[in-house]
Amino acid sequence: MTQLPDGRYVDDAPYDANVSLQQLERTDLDAPNWVLIWRQFKTHKLGLVSGIFLLISYALLPVAGFIAPYTANERHPDHLYSPPQSINFFHEGEFIGPYVYPMTSEANLETFQWEFVPDTDNPASLEFFCEGKEYYLAGLIPTDTHLFCAPGDATIFLWGSDRLGRDVFSRILYGAQLSLTVGIIGITVSFLLGITFGSIAGYFGGRIDWCINRVIEILRSLPELPLWLALSAAVPSNWGPVAVFFIISVILGILDWPGLARSVRAKFLSLREEEYVRAAEMMGASPGRVIRKHMLPNFMSHLIASATLSIPAMILGETALSFLGLGLRAPAVSWGVMLNDAQNLASIEIYPWTAIPMLPIIIVVLAFNFLGDGLRDSLDPYQH
Repeated sequence: MTQLPDGRYVDDAPYDANVSLQQLERTDLDAPNWVLIWRQFKTHKLGLVSGIFLLISYALLPVAGFIAPYTANERHPDHLYSPPQSINFFHEGEFIGPYVYPMTSEANLETFQWEFVPDTDNPASLEFFCEGKEYYLAGLIPTDTHLFCAPGDATIFLWGSDRLGRDVFSRILYGAQLSLTVGIIGITVSFLLGITFGSIAGYFGGRIDWCINRVIEILRSLPELPLWLALSAAVPSNWGPVAVFFIISVILGILDWPGLARSVRAKFLSLREEEYVRAAEMMGASPGRVIRKHMLPNFMSHLIASATLSIPAMILGETALSFLGLGLRAPAVSWGVMLNDAQNLASIEIYPWTAIPMLPIIIVVLAFNFLGDGLRDSLDPYQH
């Protein structure tokens, strides 16, 4: 390249008459589908940022106990409803590294409430990679090493403590393990049922299609929230938290599959008339192979976008059930269980940090919606 005095650039390579002027465009058209999807998805900034945020969030789930300074149900009887503590670096103009001010409790004889006053004369420097209460890394490996903690009798409540003196920040991290996982399990159940019944109805048609459609219509005619409540209330109260968690996930998946099945059925009704499907059938391919190898791949873009938009609905469903006391129960920790403790509006008015678990729910649901919008626009790269 040569720059002219007027600022323009000119290619000084010799002219080749055999080079096609359409070479760049032809290369783009011949690029693999995933390359075109990625190019388009990168232009959707909100979707890209949301995807990175969700990827990091799910990657941190196995090490949530390491990041949290306390375990999920670790109590501090002397620090009930302790307000959030800030991490400071400078004390009286001198840099001493990250530290917190220990909280001292005093009884207010006028309001008959405990008031917490920071001890600004004795800063407590944070300890890193310190020992604390034992937890299970990735749910399998027992360990007691935490990323950071307060020294001695000092506490570190970044987002305050609840009515039992449990750290809200630590419980939100532990709650993410259940609240974010319930959507993945639920969408797996929903997709297995929806794709199976929708593809069978759309491909075979006839009496099978009629029977599956009637089942779908019956399920979609039932009011969703009362059905959730009825099925959740039917779960035995003596079941453990893990069993209840999987049952709630399965319930959410079972109630979500009819909508997906109708979409799959409608798409298969049009795809089964395509020439490549007829050609595969004439070559002796079985119905299962035709569905798996020829029809589903052409519908996969819609399925991926549908999954990212359905997961937040399941997260909200679990949160609503746990908030009403019909979903996960203590000692299990999820964002819905934490909000169940914040039902008293008077308590929220006095201790507003108990409502902080609403924030991760809002952020995660918005991130999934933005990611779904970006994928929906990108999975058809030829539309532009």
